[in-house]
Amino acid sequence: MTTQLALPEWQGRIDAGEGSSALRWHQWVQPYRTAQASGTALVGLACDEGVSRNQGRSGARQGPTALRKALANLAWRGQLPVYDSGDIACLDTDLEGAQQAYAERVHHLLDQGHLPLGLGGGHEIAYASFLGLAEHLRQHENQPRIGILNFDAHFDLRHAAQSSSGTPFRQIAEYCEQAGLAFDYCCLGVSELNNTQALFDQAERLNVRYRLDRQMQPWNVPALEAFVEAFLSGIDHLYMTICLDVLPASQAPGVSAPSAHGVDLMVVEHLVRQAKASGKLRMADVAELNPSLDQDQRTARIGARLLASLID
Repeated sequence: MTTQLALPEWQGRIDAGEGSSALRWHQWVQPYRTAQASGTALVGLACDEGVSRNQGRSGARQGPTALRKALANLAWRGQLPVYDSGDIACLDTDLEGAQQAYAERVHHLLDQGHLPLGLGGGHEIAYASFLGLAEHLRQHENQPRIGILNFDAHFDLRHAAQSSSGTPFRQIAEYCEQAGLAFDYCCLGVSELNNTQALFDQAERLNVRYRLDRQMQPWNVPALEAFVEAFLSGIDHLYMTICLDVLPASQAPGVSAPSAHGVDLMVVEHLVRQAKASGKLRMADVAELNPSLDQDQRTARIGARLLASLID
């Protein structure tokens, strides 16, 4: 039995004449409540304060709503429940408060046995997602082996006085050092021309594994599969984050920093599905969707497709 959410973004086509096998997402997603059967739980971080602090183009706070609208009309083929737990909003400029509240929501959803899928918002969501996951896992393991798989044109390892969309993985590295955890970070799709030498040096100091955008071509997929598999073999728990600016600007125009080169959707989706199939995924999110810059909802549709690939 399905319950349609009474929210504008969870509305869409209904093919009543084709029976129960013609369901769409908006007919399957349920409002989140405590003590429901285990499933997938959507949670948004409606915020672009991090993008503003990183001198980017604002508008990502509308990303969670746009992703829900893009998901709503997709055909549903899954079996397990999907819940919408709403958004954490950044009030005024309190990014740090929003990140903490979001991390607590993720922690709670994991405690309830769900797979949280984060809807961004700027890539400041990454620090909050990791924080919620790590705090949950540390309740059950002394030193959980958590790997971060980031599809991104940028390392996001910047040094700055404040948290921003350019600092999340440096913040995670600092958290791991304080908590006695290994910082195991793999970044796929890095643009050599959009990361300074200082950032490459920082990545080397932190033993970051990465592949450049120009290395991630369709004819190189077997080597990429092996690279991802080697990364996955060394971890027990996977946090996967997808910054939509990893895609070419022609596919994903609605981001703060469009990519001149980027990585084709076919390659990104294939590797996302490979990582999901490992059985180690515990948390994932999609970030940097800016609906005000999106053309024909192309970026939102890609974001929705990637989110859907983490469920089916």
